[in-house]
Amino acid sequence: MLGSALKGIKVVDLSRILAGPWCTQNLADLGAEIVKIERPGSGDDTRGWGPPYLESADGDSMSAYFMSCNRGKKSVALDFTQEADRQTLLALIRDADVLVENFRVGTLKKYGLDYHSIKTVNPRLVYASITGYGQTGPKAHRPGYDYIFQGLGGLMSYTGRADGEPGAGPLRTGVAVVDITTGMYATSAILAALFQRTQTGQGAWLDLALLDVAVAMNANQAANFLVSGKSPQRTGNAHPNLAPYEVFRASDGFFILAIGNDTQFARFCDFCGQPGLAQDERFRTNSGRINNLSVLRQILNEILGAKPRQFWTDALDTLGISWGAVNSLEEVFQDEQVRHRLMLQKTIHPKLGEINLVKNPMLAGNPQAGTNPDAPPLLGEHTELVLGCLNTHIE
Repeated sequence: MLGSALKGIKVVDLSRILAGPWCTQNLADLGAEIVKIERPGSGDDTRGWGPPYLESADGDSMSAYFMSCNRGKKSVALDFTQEADRQTLLALIRDADVLVENFRVGTLKKYGLDYHSIKTVNPRLVYASITGYGQTGPKAHRPGYDYIFQGLGGLMSYTGRADGEPGAGPLRTGVAVVDITTGMYATSAILAALFQRTQTGQGAWLDLALLDVAVAMNANQAANFLVSGKSPQRTGNAHPNLAPYEVFRASDGFFILAIGNDTQFARFCDFCGQPGLAQDERFRTNSGRINNLSVLRQILNEILGAKPRQFWTDALDTLGISWGAVNSLEEVFQDEQVRHRLMLQKTIHPKLGEINLVKNPMLAGNPQAGTNPDAPPLLGEHTELVLGCLNTHIE
């Protein structure tokens, strides 16, 4: 079962915020044991990123942000700037398979916790460093959050309303996509390094940078630029390479129309009673529709605005053409397919009670996998348990 694939793998998690914790939550969901090391008194920065907070009757609280990326972990409060706690952390690392950290370049070296120091203690350790700019280069020592890299990496340059439209200007995405994608790349890299270790017996140092990930995330937009030499422009909800592929307004609400090829477009035009539209030289091919998108959009707005959304979505289902509602999150978690896939899962925390979480999509296809995850921990909740077991092990 995939949910126990990493059973027996021990991870020391020195990361905070989102990219690192997203990675280690993935590893936890796959069965690894995660020991999250947090500063006594304050812990992970995101514990204070609220509201909203979930609160217990006796005053304990946890931010929703923290809960989103820290299930399945044990929290141990240690201050490795103090020698006794540093030695305790080293003892945990000696027995670990993976270490994930996202400190600024050079910070951990001061405490003998950098990769080269740790390698002498545990040569089999897979050591993943997640930073804004990477371990080397002219900007390596700069700090940075996801938002910064959405801008620096180019994503915001073509995200937002086009010039000349109301509200024109660059926009960030509504969630920290660079952090999340970095966490996914880190997960993949760690799994590859663990597999490699079975062949070589040696660990590895993984250098992951949010800027690198942001550049890679440009995907087809980057390819468009590298082929054409032209930077993509903001196009609002329109697709840069496919049309019609955007949000339209029916007479009573919005929906997404996603026509993927010329055959689908012709079928759609026939249904609308406009077969000549698909034969029009401006719109007959996808390239033509892209080059004449503003004219096509005006025509489609008039056609689609004449009927209610249900009329069009029923027809599109019959025609085999993709469409989608623009759902609120309340509607998302009420959706019959989301419910069928069990993407909303519940867990119980001994103090905070029932907690609603989003299931890891790697496990969604298996109803039995990940159904009872351990709740996100309070700060230092497992310090005595983990260090008690460590002392017993050492003795």
